[in-house]
Amino acid sequence: MSTFSLRHLILPSALLLASAAHADEVAVAVAANFTAPMQKIAAQFEKDTGHKAVLSFGATGKFYAQINNGAPFGILLAADDSTPEKIAKEGKGVDASRFTYAIGQLVLWSKQANYVDDKGAVLKTGDYKHIAIANPKLAPYGLAAMQTVEKLGLTTQVQAKTVLGENIGQTYQFAASGNAQLGFVALSQVMEEGKLREGSAWVVPASMHEPIRQDAIVLNAAKDNAAAKALMEYLKGDKARAIIKSYGYAF
Repeated sequence: MSTFSLRHLILPSALLLASAAHADEVAVAVAANFTAPMQKIAAQFEKDTGHKAVLSFGATGKFYAQINNGAPFGILLAADDSTPEKIAKEGKGVDASRFTYAIGQLVLWSKQANYVDDKGAVLKTGDYKHIAIANPKLAPYGLAAMQTVEKLGLTTQVQAKTVLGENIGQTYQFAASGNAQLGFVALSQVMEEGKLREGSAWVVPASMHEPIRQDAIVLNAAKDNAAAKALMEYLKGDKARAIIKSYGYAF
């Protein structure tokens, strides 16, 4: 066998070993509303870079408490912009790493087809027993929902029928199970590939509430982590943004 053919056979294996040696992993705390897109992004990220993102999903407020108690997360993908800012000011994260990875869209949703009209008038008719809303003290989508209700002048009426979810994931489950006829959820939870998966919905105009800017930040535990750096850049790239957009987020 010639020298050239030997090199041709050996070189790819050597490159694979070198790539594996430089691969790293990072623990990522992900806002519950971003579950579906982040699962897709993480799989594509590992395929493209060799790095691995280990994902945990939950309420941004709870993640903040866990980070304060020393939880070993390397990145926070928050459901707001205030929590990453607070983390940076408190010296628990890298301020220069902060950026808005998505702008969330709030939606009034029912699992039942033709139940929610395209202007959300069902809120005024009162033709529902329960409405699921994420705890506004913990979840930015819950706060946006309450701002919307207040703007519509329906606070008292809606609060009397509200079932509070611990986070937007639990809130969606209340509505998806039918225990609540309506739910204020993230558009990303009911939309895929640009289409509503099931039921009926009113996409709440952005003017009805404060913008849901979702920021990412690298935490101190991962300031020198190659996977953390790579993932933050990947989230800004075309592949990740295409996935994010397909779930109804803006930029």
